[in-house]
Amino acid sequence: MSATPLAAHPSAHQSVGPVPAFRGRIGRDARSGHYAVPRRYRLHLSPADPDGLRIAVTHSLLGLDRACPVTFLPAVPDCPDGGHSALRPLYEASAHHYTGPALAPVLSDDWSGRIVSTHGPDIVRDLARHFGGGRTSLYPCGRESEIEAVERMCAQGIEGAAQRAGAAGTGESERTAALGALLGTLGVLDQGLRTQAYLIDNQITAADVELWVALVQLDTVHRHHLDADAVRRIAGHPALWAYARRLAAHPAFGAHLDLDGVNRRHHARCQGLEAAGSAVQILDWATHSTPGTDTEAQVGKV
Repeated sequence: MSATPLAAHPSAHQSVGPVPAFRGRIGRDARSGHYAVPRRYRLHLSPADPDGLRIAVTHSLLGLDRACPVTFLPAVPDCPDGGHSALRPLYEASAHHYTGPALAPVLSDDWSGRIVSTHGPDIVRDLARHFGGGRTSLYPCGRESEIEAVERMCAQGIEGAAQRAGAAGTGESERTAALGALLGTLGVLDQGLRTQAYLIDNQITAADVELWVALVQLDTVHRHHLDADAVRRIAGHPALWAYARRLAAHPAFGAHLDLDGVNRRHHARCQGLEAAGSAVQILDWATHSTPGTDTEAQVGKV
């Protein structure tokens, strides 16, 4: 399997260069190359990373502990290039003369000892479509376009806007415009959640996983680079944050929330300046989250 050069997802307030990414997919039968077989595949991820958190929550919602084991990685990568030494053998087996960082998340094939995919959205979709077994429908039939719309809102209207609003070295007008875009997106979502428990079909879907992770990042990462007034305005969406609190109490969500890991990962990677908003926490995530096994204690475990 070859590696295709694609841009990696940049972390908050830090840019990374292009790195090889793997975009294999799990299919329905042997003709697809990677077909769905229980315990053939393995996830390697850190819930302190947004992609890793999305995948971990999805994995738990689908009940895939036996069908697709997980190896948890440290919150902060142990290699100078930002990669994980534990993933180096997989990368080297999957790409000839690979010299780049061994990044997570990874979906690997235990049969071949190679990487199937490092693309978080593809991994989430393939797990849901081919291993869900009817336990829960994270992608309800006919609602794909709505889920994709939520994904865009989260990526552009929350994550992207929050990064621009808190970026150092940008002009006041640009930061104001970015904050306006962020507040506008939160307002739309808050309005919808005033009359329904979840975003689509009144059930938990992939859209809820996407939004919840974006809200976690907003309060635990992006808030530190915004001024106090901006954070108070962000917090002024009661239905939205009540929804985030409610999902945090769900075992599939809250059990994977590694607050200490998120904090250490952020401080290890972030190059931005801390602002007054750092002192204005929106949710007490530790209080509302379902207790789970300490992720750091699970590092390297199946």
